[in-house]
Amino acid sequence: MSTARKIAILGSTGSIGTQALEVIEEFPDRFSVTVLTAHNQYELLIEQAKKFLPQMVVIGNEEHYPKVKEALQDTEVRVEAGENALVAAMELPETDMVLTAVVGFSGLRPTVRAIECGKDIALANKETLVVAGSLITDLIEKHQVKMIPVDSEHSALFQCMVGEEGNPLEKIYLTASGGPFRGFSKDQLAKVTKAQALKHPNWEMGAKITIDSASMMNKGLEVIEAKWLFHLENDQIDVIVHPQSIIHSIVQFEDGSMKAQMGLPDMKLPIQYAIAYPGRLENSFKRFDFLDYPSLTFERVDTSVFKNLALAYKAMDQGGNIPCILNAANEITNKAFRDERISFLDIGDINEAAMDAISFIEHPTLEDLYETDRLSREWVREKLG
Repeated sequence: MSTARKIAILGSTGSIGTQALEVIEEFPDRFSVTVLTAHNQYELLIEQAKKFLPQMVVIGNEEHYPKVKEALQDTEVRVEAGENALVAAMELPETDMVLTAVVGFSGLRPTVRAIECGKDIALANKETLVVAGSLITDLIEKHQVKMIPVDSEHSALFQCMVGEEGNPLEKIYLTASGGPFRGFSKDQLAKVTKAQALKHPNWEMGAKITIDSASMMNKGLEVIEAKWLFHLENDQIDVIVHPQSIIHSIVQFEDGSMKAQMGLPDMKLPIQYAIAYPGRLENSFKRFDFLDYPSLTFERVDTSVFKNLALAYKAMDQGGNIPCILNAANEITNKAFRDERISFLDIGDINEAAMDAISFIEHPTLEDLYETDRLSREWVREKLG
């Protein structure tokens, strides 16, 4: 009987998904793949399916279903399409863990279903906790599943807390590289281009998250995610700029002691840690050498310039459906900037306007959050014209 951990990957054709498959390929005796999903990249999904032979693949865009079905007709891989199929795929009894590597709000519904079905979650879709943190944490408790973070910063915090159960935290520090516009003024940000924003100095990521990193929205979403992952009060979460991206985050305990997790910026390490937890697997990843980094530096974030981080703290303080509004607005404004329809500073201004415009719900249900997401997107699209 195989003891390999059986993993479903939501978003297997994206940056996290493809790197996860590279990790899985390195350890064929430790991991196998049960489900692969993609939205539009059907050609890569077909290639992955032929290589890893999962039980099921799901293509979100139903237009591509015939092509995927035909390409895999000589295999035993089951092919499904559409959002409902994505959710149903989480019910596969053979799956032990679901890696949620899709981007944005679309990851919420399948993640909820996976938890309800008792699957452990390797969380790379931060928006799930940003939008529905209270509901998700309640579900995790109810169904007694593990949620292991994949984001490098949250993985770092998680690793620092292992073995510290019962020792209260005083605060945490999420580190940020500062992105390509570290030190810029608002006047300078007003003139930046899409091409400049997509050139992250340290990390290779998808386009949406790279723009979020440049605008500091990604760090803002991580702040809200950390609140729910680690059951923190809002004033226990701090952000510091660390340009070298070697210290991935820091925890400070009530006695003043601090723990930091360090390493070269490589997403494969937190991916491997999450899917192998609680074990650590020997690998050939490049090792950190202190002599290559004789100086590690830290700076404050100027939230008067990088408005999106301030908006995330504001949304977290207000609670209810406000983080959902912010996330939905940002998904539209991020795309509008990438389509060169708005300026870089417009992202934060429109996000803030949406937070003020959409009705507040203090204790939203899951249905309320879906409606909030829809209304917020609709409002921003109308504003964009």
